[in-house]
Amino acid sequence: MTMSDKFLQTRDTEEFSDPLQDYDPKTYSDPLAKALADQTVAAIQTTPVATVTPDTPVHAAVEKLAGLQVSCLLVVKDGKLVGVFSDRDVLERVALEYDRVKDRPVGELMTTDPVYAYEADSAAAALSIMAVSGFRHVPVTDIEQRVVGIVSPQRVAEFLRRQVLN
Repeated sequence: MTMSDKFLQTRDTEEFSDPLQDYDPKTYSDPLAKALADQTVAAIQTTPVATVTPDTPVHAAVEKLAGLQVSCLLVVKDGKLVGVFSDRDVLERVALEYDRVKDRPVGELMTTDPVYAYEADSAAAALSIMAVSGFRHVPVTDIEQRVVGIVSPQRVAEFLRRQVLN
């Protein structure tokens, strides 16, 4: 009898036992910890969100940042996230070269392959992305990578405030 046959014979005679049948969900003594684990990213106000397309001229993107008084634009093509253009990009890639790059498409100067969270991720996941990756703004997408919002420090602070007050 081979080892496979022994395994199959043993498996056929044993009754299946669900390893999660006696699983007790984690309990939290701190309501803030519970909210971070149980609430999804969607519970953090993620809209409105400012977007541009990759072919938007840099000067128009800078004007949009200033006009909306935001520090981050999501770069979207066909509804899907392709990059981020932030105040950091302006400082690092545009400011000293403005006259030379102002008419170039933002897609050439944006941050590509941005780190993002799914709207169904836990709120803690979004905060982890911010902390570990060092980004102040985290795009939020649905499962098909369509942009649904953005998490910002102000929105996180408001979310945390609501949890503490509840």
